[in-house]
Amino acid sequence: MIALAEQMEEGALAMERRLAGREQNLKGNLRISSTDWFGAYVLPPILADFSNAYPNVDVEILTGTRRFSLAQREAEVAFRAVPFDTADVIQRRLFRLEYGVYIAEEAADPKYGDGTGFRLITPSTPHFPDIAWLIESFPNARPVLRSNNRNVQGRMCREGVGIAVLPCVVGNQIPGIRRLDLPTLPPARDIWMGYHRDLRRLGRLRAFISTVSDHLVNAAA
Repeated sequence: MIALAEQMEEGALAMERRLAGREQNLKGNLRISSTDWFGAYVLPPILADFSNAYPNVDVEILTGTRRFSLAQREAEVAFRAVPFDTADVIQRRLFRLEYGVYIAEEAADPKYGDGTGFRLITPSTPHFPDIAWLIESFPNARPVLRSNNRNVQGRMCREGVGIAVLPCVVGNQIPGIRRLDLPTLPPARDIWMGYHRDLRRLGRLRAFISTVSDHLVNAAA
């Protein structure tokens, strides 16, 4: 019974997506999923242009560590730091995200390869590639705070709690911290955008994707 119910739900969702994908009117809701920092530091100028160009589209931004389902239309488009792993998602690599090492403006520079007397702020998710790099670069610094929120890491860095690795688009926008000039850089990551293939002709989604593309072109110019 459960298996049959799941098949019925999948069929109903597929029908809903395909009917929605035919909508060409530039109005209605558009749900966007991303991490907290991406929603706070990358999306605002894109959404400002999109909202000005398409005032009848109501945008909803869902941020956090949860991956909202594109198949179930919990979101129409999502931004992630890893590729999408389902065949029904159309995805595009948007740009290479650079990371930097930040410290409070008034703090002294830690010695690269040492870090004695300094403290580290690290992500609470252990598989992030910047954690191993940070600990290896400052082996004698002591981890004192972990957080799954890049904005929190940056704010704590500003308060002098410790050294933090942040996406440059985040660290460069937080007042009171400065980027360290180091001989090597933290590992960069790719940012991906994905949406369900059934919605590829949805008018408001296509308009949003076009706005994202325009911003990338202008940023590269």
